[in-house]
Amino acid sequence: MEADKSRINQVLTNLLSNAVKFTKQGNITITTQKTTDGLVIISVTDAGSGIDPEIATRLFTKFATRSNTGTGLGLFISKGIVESHGGKIWARNNLDGKGATFSFSLPLST
Repeated sequence: MEADKSRINQVLTNLLSNAVKFTKQGNITITTQKTTDGLVIISVTDAGSGIDPEIATRLFTKFATRSNTGTGLGLFISKGIVESHGGKIWARNNLDGKGATFSFSLPLST
C-alpha cells in the first residue's frame, strides 16, 4: 500500500480516541482485513454508547458530535484523509446493541 503514514496514523488515532472516549466499560478491538478486490479494511470496534441516531446521517460532517469534549471535526478530517488516499470510511452500530464499529478502506498497490 502506498499511503502517507502520518495521515493514516492520524485517522487511526482519531478512531481509537473516540472509542476510548465513548467506552466506559468493555473492549476496543482493531481488526484488518484484505479483500479480494484489492482493498484493506481497518476497523475499530468499541463497546461504548453507540452512534446517536440524531447525528448518524451527518456523522462525517463538520461539527457533528454528541460529546461534551472535542470539536466534532475528527471524523470530518478523517474522511478527507481516507478519501484523498482513494478509500472510504463508514460507521455502524454493532448488531448486539453495544457500541459501534468505525471502518475505513484503502486500496492496495498493484
